[in-house]
Amino acid sequence: MNVTRITVLTVPDCPNADVVRERITAALEGHEAEVDLIEVSGEEEAARWGMTGSPTVLLDGVDPFAVTGAPASVSCRLYRDEEGRAEGAPSVEALRQALTKVAECCADDVLDPIGRAGRGRRAPADRGLRAVHQAVLRHFAATGSAPSTADLEAVAAEAGRPAGDILEELDREDFLTLDADGGVLAAYPFSAVATRHRVRLGNGVEMWSMCAIDALGIAAMLGQDVLVASSDPVDERPVTIAFTGGAPRWEPPSAVVFVGRRAEPGPAAAVCCDALNFFADRSTAEAWARQHPEINGRITGQVEAVAIGASTFGPLLTED
Repeated sequence: MNVTRITVLTVPDCPNADVVRERITAALEGHEAEVDLIEVSGEEEAARWGMTGSPTVLLDGVDPFAVTGAPASVSCRLYRDEEGRAEGAPSVEALRQALTKVAECCADDVLDPIGRAGRGRRAPADRGLRAVHQAVLRHFAATGSAPSTADLEAVAAEAGRPAGDILEELDREDFLTLDADGGVLAAYPFSAVATRHRVRLGNGVEMWSMCAIDALGIAAMLGQDVLVASSDPVDERPVTIAFTGGAPRWEPPSAVVFVGRRAEPGPAAAVCCDALNFFADRSTAEAWARQHPEINGRITGQVEAVAIGASTFGPLLTED
């Protein structure tokens, strides 16, 4: 199995937390995977994570048991087993099937919306990488634009390295993208140049995001209200998502997201970002997919798309 990260979202003292972890262990059948248990205590936090009841299981950021249209919730969640009985956690068999499906998907390189072969977008703490990476993200959030190398020298000096060297390493590891002169061109989820996806933060700062999933992850990363303004690449109909208190409101309500990538190696900016788009409805997403046979992927619903964005970008500015 190629699943690298399993996240279990629960409310504090959830009676099914131990049950779901035991069943995940059984479903893994000895395969290794990182399993994180995260306690969610409020509706806003639940919305940021894409949690629709306790427990919610995310496999590499995706809820395989998601029900389209289900609202964020900190109430108990029920699952149906193979015989239709209601239980407080997915059955071992249901988890095994979900893990297998994700593994097959990864094996075919169908979905890797966060890039880095599923390793996540949070830079490691050593060699000044995380400190500089977070400084870049905070500069984007504060100003709407990329920092200069000089803006980062003080942070880099704490690690005893020039900022340019750290930026080059972050570029090689695909945490950000540099231009030919060594300047920051993009730092997922932000872009220094115009894209289809415009983002306005609750504090009034505006910037561009690299792709649809990146745009959806900004509210969780910054803990702010966010307005995402994009458009359907087929017929140019506007698509907006307004995050208020962590809860998204989509317009039009029929909007979906196509999540995909090209079946070739390379940084996410080259192989993923233009393959992750908002569509006003499923019909235009299907039409776009037919027009781009070189892109592997699938249409995702709103809950799943928000969950991917939150899981990918929510942890980027945490300190631990």
